[in-house]
Amino acid sequence: MQQLLSVHNYQIISQADFNIPEIPETGFTFVENAIIKARNACEYTGLPAIADDTGLVIDALNGEPGIYSARYAGEGAQSHDNIQKVLEQMQDVASDKRTARFQCVIVYLRHAKDPAPVICYGTWEGRILLKEQGENGFGYDPIFYVPTHECSAAELPVEIKNKIGHRGLALQQLLNFLQCQDKP
Repeated sequence: MQQLLSVHNYQIISQADFNIPEIPETGFTFVENAIIKARNACEYTGLPAIADDTGLVIDALNGEPGIYSARYAGEGAQSHDNIQKVLEQMQDVASDKRTARFQCVIVYLRHAKDPAPVICYGTWEGRILLKEQGENGFGYDPIFYVPTHECSAAELPVEIKNKIGHRGLALQQLLNFLQCQDKP
């Protein structure tokens, strides 16, 4: 976020700079979890806040790992563990049924009691590969095939990922909103 928004003269200060304690993500959707995190930041700082919740949604797994993407293989699991769990669960799924998408929801709250949060969505469609490909990226990128570029997300340069990926798309919506607010 910092990299993409700083180009437009927005200063993003990390929650870590405020020593904001993490809050449990108890929501059942990406939207709920992003709101929980943004509200927590507003309450501790008294400032507007931006928070996101992101995950991989796989059709053949009925939407899993979804909101549990970061901890799909259990609490404290690493990306490799999560990838292995997905690949094991998908081993008998035909290639035409391996559709998936990365979802990102970014929430902007003006203050802790903001009754109308700004909610921005980014979706990146793809498929789950049979094995890992590529060295770049993180999380599920090595098994997420991007049909438009005929490679895994882990094989794309960061600049392209920021343009076509779920986070970049959601962030662009937020940027459009913020720029409209800045106009007289």
